[in-house]
Amino acid sequence: MTEDRTVLVVGGGAAGNAATVLLRRAGFGVDLVEAKDDWNATAGSGITVQGNALRVLRELGVWDEVEASGYGFGSVGITAPDGTVLHVQDDLRTGGDDLPATVGMQRPRLQQILIGAVRASGATVRLGTTAEILGQDADGVDVRLSDGTEHRYDLVIAADGMGSATRAAIGITAKPEPTGMAIWRVEAPRPAAVTRTDLAYGGPAFIAGYCPTSETTLYAYAVEANRDRAAIAPSSYADEMRGLTRHYGGFWPEITEHITDPAKVNYTWFDRMLVEGSWHRGRVVLVGDAAHCCPPTLAQGAALSLEDAWVLAQLLTGSGTWDDALFRAYYERRVARVRPVVEASVQIGQWQLDGVRDADVPGLMGRTMAMLRELP
Repeated sequence: MTEDRTVLVVGGGAAGNAATVLLRRAGFGVDLVEAKDDWNATAGSGITVQGNALRVLRELGVWDEVEASGYGFGSVGITAPDGTVLHVQDDLRTGGDDLPATVGMQRPRLQQILIGAVRASGATVRLGTTAEILGQDADGVDVRLSDGTEHRYDLVIAADGMGSATRAAIGITAKPEPTGMAIWRVEAPRPAAVTRTDLAYGGPAFIAGYCPTSETTLYAYAVEANRDRAAIAPSSYADEMRGLTRHYGGFWPEITEHITDPAKVNYTWFDRMLVEGSWHRGRVVLVGDAAHCCPPTLAQGAALSLEDAWVLAQLLTGSGTWDDALFRAYYERRVARVRPVVEASVQIGQWQLDGVRDADVPGLMGRTMAMLRELP
């Protein structure tokens, strides 16, 4: 029966790639379309991948590559702006005791590993391609691709990110909303003594932090109140980020001296969104950032997206009937886990925006991460 079922995955990020691999493994015919010609294989600086994400990556069969490519560690340091270490906290192993608490990676490397898994799965991949929903009924969805071809699928999985055109096309009106914060990110050489994430609170940025991403690299970031992006010339990105990070001590002077190429500095706003009620309309279902997004204050964006794909694939492969009841079960199972993460991530940022000095950030983080140790 699986050989006769076909799925279109729209979007080749973490969630779309994971769904493709898992559904191909189950024997479904899967087409993946990705709007970017390069499949986002070189975009981004670094990513913090926590244990519950590593658990899914192991299920995908790519854990060995991730482990070899990234930098595993198990603690986070809290520092003063001058670099003085105030506290070191062990990270909770949310993926279980047999996986690291955290792996830092170069974001393009993680994407390349997932691309390799998709290619090996035998899925049909069309790059530089978008999809338009023409209509659907109880049995399937009619789709026109931007290459002019028309197809019918048993299911469409919308994994096309925060600005999902597929989400809008099926009548879900939720959109990402800015939280009031923004982040500067850059890749830099890793000082040999940087073996974990350190976070400095205070100074000109709300947070200045870094995370090792390999034996030779790290990614560094600084969080500030968001500004009009149109008013910041991309050619000034390196100068803007250095203007923040030069005020920090410890390893920051060594990191800051490498913030020179504006093309390697990324500036983005923090957004929040949680689609309420259901994550599907008929035979079109949302995963990942198309269904939810939140600030990276808990470093859970990719993890939640990967979990979405894993849970949806479990339900699809475990049922002969793809109907509203199945997709409702998917939503209810996921929203109970996603909502606390979105709310906690936003709350931590709001406390900083409001200047709340006695906020229980460690307590909120601890409670939320403990929940994530359970299987999704």
